[in-house]
Amino acid sequence: MLIGFVVLYLVLSIGIGLYAATRVHSASDYITAGRSLPMIVVIAMVFATWFGAETVLGIPATFLDENLGGTISDPFGASLALILFGLFFARPLYRMKLITLGDFFRQRYNRPVEVVISAAIALSYLGWISAQVVALGLVFNVLSDGLITQPEGILIGAAVVMLYTLFGGMWSVALTTLVQMTVIVAGLLWIAYLVGGMPEVNGIAPVVEHAAAAGKFEFWPPLEWAAIVTFIAGLLTMGLGSIPQQDVFQRANAGKSERIAVWGTVIGGSLYFLFAAVPIYLTYSATLVDPAMTTAVLADDAQLVLPTFVKTHLPFYAQIIFYGALLSVIMSTASGTLLAPSVTISENIIKEFMPHHRMSQKKLLWITRSVVVAFTGLVVVYSLWSLESETSIHQMVENAYKVTLACAFVPLVAGLYWKRASNLGAGLSIVLGFGAWIAMEFIAPEAALPPQFVGLIASAIGMIAGSLLIGDKP
Repeated sequence: MLIGFVVLYLVLSIGIGLYAATRVHSASDYITAGRSLPMIVVIAMVFATWFGAETVLGIPATFLDENLGGTISDPFGASLALILFGLFFARPLYRMKLITLGDFFRQRYNRPVEVVISAAIALSYLGWISAQVVALGLVFNVLSDGLITQPEGILIGAAVVMLYTLFGGMWSVALTTLVQMTVIVAGLLWIAYLVGGMPEVNGIAPVVEHAAAAGKFEFWPPLEWAAIVTFIAGLLTMGLGSIPQQDVFQRANAGKSERIAVWGTVIGGSLYFLFAAVPIYLTYSATLVDPAMTTAVLADDAQLVLPTFVKTHLPFYAQIIFYGALLSVIMSTASGTLLAPSVTISENIIKEFMPHHRMSQKKLLWITRSVVVAFTGLVVVYSLWSLESETSIHQMVENAYKVTLACAFVPLVAGLYWKRASNLGAGLSIVLGFGAWIAMEFIAPEAALPPQFVGLIASAIGMIAGSLLIGDKP
C-alpha cells in the first residue's frame, strides 16, 4: 500500500517535469529557465541545493555516531557556501549574463582554462549525485521490505530523476522543486509535531537536554593541531569548495533580477541551515522512543535509523508524508545536480571542440540532453561501486568538493576581485593546485594539513606568481 502511494508520487513528479518541457524552446530556456524565476522559486531551489539525502539521512547518522562537531562540513559548511555565494559572487556573475559558470572562465581568462575547470567542476558532481541515487535505492529497499534490493532501487531512482530532468531542464528543476519543497517543509514539521507528542519525547526541550547530557552538542575540537586543522578543513572544503559549482550558480542565475539572485541565495542558504535541525531532532527522538531498535539499526547502518523509526512507530498517513518528503528532497537535489554537470560538459567542453564553435540552439539542446543520459549512466556505475565499497552518503558528499577547492576556487575569486589575475596565473593555479592535491592524496592522505588544503595553497601561489610574472590581462 505504502509503495503504491510512493509510485503515484513518482509518476506525479515525472508529469510535472514533462509539463515543464513545454516551456523549453531553446538551450537557454533549458539551462537557465530564461532567467525569469521569481524570488519564492529561487529561495526554494537554493534551499533544495543541499537539502537531500545527506540532510535527512547522512547528517543525523553522523550526529548519532559522533557529535555536533562531526556535522561541521554539512550543514555548517554547506550553508556557509550558499550565503557567501549570495553575498560576494551572485551579483557580479549575474551581471555578466552567462549561461554556465564555465563561461566566466572563458570570458575572464581563455579557452584552455574554461575547458579544464569545467571538466573539474563536472567531475566533482559524481560523488554528490551518486549519494542521492544511493539514498533512493535505500528508500525503495526499506519501502518494499526488501523486495526491491538497493542496487535495483538505484536503477529505478536514477531512471525517474533522469526522465524528468531530461525533458524540462531548469524549468523542470524549478517547478518540481517548488512542489517538493512544500511537501518537505510541511511534511517534516508535521512529523516533528507528531513525534513531539509521544510520551517518551514530550516536546523539544527534553530531547535537547538528553542530547546535551550525552555530550552530543560538543562542537569545538580539542586544542590539538591535527584536530583543529581537521575541523577547519571540514568547514572550508564544502564552505569554499562548493562555491565554484554550476548548480549553485544556475539556481541564482535563473532569477529574474539581480536582487533575486543575491537575496534568494542568502535566504535559501539560511533556511537550509535552520531546517537541517529537524531531521536531527527526529532521529535523536527515535533513540528515546525505541532504544532497542536504534541500537540494533545503529550497529548495521546509522542512516537507516530515521526511516525504520517512521515505519515502525508512526501511523500510516505519517509514513506516506515522510517518505513523500524524503523522496522529494532526494529527487529535487538529484535533478538540479544532474543538470549542472551535463550543461557544463555540453556548453563548455563539447561545444569548444565543435568546428568553429558554431552550434545552433537546437543542436546544443540535443547534445545537452544526450549528456544527461550519459552522465546518469556514469552515476549509476559509481553508485553501485560505492555500495560495494561501503562508502557512506556523508563521505561521498564530503569528497565531492575537494577537486573544485584545489582547482577552481582561486581562479574564480581572483578573476572577480583581482584585476591583475592573468591567463598564466590561472593556468599555474590549476596545475599546481591539482598536482599538489593529487600528490598529497597518494603520499600522505592523513597528513596534519589535508591534501585539498595543500592544493588550495598551491593554487593561490600559482595564481599570484603567474599573474605578477606576466600580467597578461585578457
